[in-house]
Amino acid sequence: MTDPLLTLPESLRDAFKEPLGPVTTDAEALLEAVDETRERRGSTSEGSARLVAVGDVVTYHLREAGRVPDVALVDGRTEREAVREEIETALAATEERRIAVENPAAALSTALLDALAEALAASEPVTIEVTGEEDLAALPAMVAAPLGSTVVYGQPGEGMVRVAVTPEARRRARELFEGLSGDIAAAYDALGVEPSESDETGPEGSA
Repeated sequence: MTDPLLTLPESLRDAFKEPLGPVTTDAEALLEAVDETRERRGSTSEGSARLVAVGDVVTYHLREAGRVPDVALVDGRTEREAVREEIETALAATEERRIAVENPAAALSTALLDALAEALAASEPVTIEVTGEEDLAALPAMVAAPLGSTVVYGQPGEGMVRVAVTPEARRRARELFEGLSGDIAAAYDALGVEPSESDETGPEGSA
């Protein structure tokens, strides 16, 4: 496994357990909200709004509801266990372009951030296949996705968390992102995103 660029410090673990948006088990209602966010919040200057699905189960439910995410990150696991065979089989049969990366648990690798930036810029849907875990991937997705996008990830035992990418949500995501340990400047560079004005932590990031 490659060395991570950023890791989640103990001090932030509780913050990441709280859902960053509303939680639902209704995929169709979620997709209606996705479309509304795209219409109301989209910005022509930032490019097309994206639907980003983080996790195998989330990706599966969105596809079953008739929507192929623009970007899907999957690792074959849910809550540390292998996903059900029907989900694994359904996702393996999809025909989207795939990018394979390695990413350790509670961390973000350069390869994952590079792949996320590439997938967000692609005109066709992309699936990022993660060896390891994609548990933190929702955060850089919120930082890098165009305004009006939606990031959906799983909340263990509760359902799907829907985060509309608004200026407020992006600001909150950047605060959490910059709280990770490691080379924040290099992480922003991998995402193709300008560091925020509040990022004065320097190349080593914050502890």
